[in-house]
Amino acid sequence: MKQKTEQEAYLTLASLCAQAEHCQYEMLEKMRRWELSEEAQAQVMERLVKERYVDDERYARAFVKDKIRYNKWGCRKVEQALWQKHIDEDIRQRVLSEIDDEEYLNVLRPLLKQKRKSTKAADEYETTRKLVRFALSRGFTFDIIRQCLDVEDEDELVD
Repeated sequence: MKQKTEQEAYLTLASLCAQAEHCQYEMLEKMRRWELSEEAQAQVMERLVKERYVDDERYARAFVKDKIRYNKWGCRKVEQALWQKHIDEDIRQRVLSEIDDEEYLNVLRPLLKQKRKSTKAADEYETTRKLVRFALSRGFTFDIIRQCLDVEDEDELVD
């Protein structure tokens, strides 16, 4: 990969950020690959943040909504992904606290219903264990899983 100048790096990253949300960590990784000096990286990043091309909180909000709605992730998996992108803990907690339990329930209920149909188990206890494991692997917390399973059990009694 060709080494870029500070101005070339800025223009490339500004263009990239204008097309989609990106966090500071992603931009720094690109600049490291371009072998930009630490000083140049800091200057480019400062300019990108100042001109609001990069905003970690805005990125985190978009990331959380995308992962919950489209990828069907729970809060623990989303939080881990944000941590891996070096998003500040205060931002992570603030953005994740904006999502209410009802939104997680609306994502998890259909997932568990679909998974229940394809789950092979000897009895209801084993089925429930498999569903809990599945939901935990998607990053949902046990309290949300329990709420979904309680509702499913009530629905089965009515059917």
